[in-house]
Amino acid sequence: MRKLVKLLNITLQIAFLYVLSLLGGIIVEFLHVPLPGSIIGLIILLLLLHMKIVKKEYVADGAGFLLPILTLLFIPATVGVVNYPELLSWLGVSLLIITIISTIFSLGVTAKFAQKLEQTERQKEEVEVYAPND
Repeated sequence: MRKLVKLLNITLQIAFLYVLSLLGGIIVEFLHVPLPGSIIGLIILLLLLHMKIVKKEYVADGAGFLLPILTLLFIPATVGVVNYPELLSWLGVSLLIITIISTIFSLGVTAKFAQKLEQTERQKEEVEVYAPND
């Protein structure tokens, strides 16, 4: 019974994430924003989490379930390259190099940001632990 409840919880959380992605797609379509709808959906999720409208616990299990299979979600885009043979020319090589450099840069910035957030959280916890009781 407990596994069924957890499965239902994960399913609802993934559905919520999907709705945010769809909402992002709608926003992109109407406002002609030069970003993918899924990115807009993630920005909406970030804002909802930051404003504490949505608690981290409401999406943690669903996101945790999707994270290990994330690479599988990129397979359709990778297979789509077959339809564009020009991507395998020098233009494609330059795009590949740009993609690799931007990915390394993005990973570095994300890692630094995550370290800073973790350091801030640890400092908050230390203050709470060592704060004198009133």
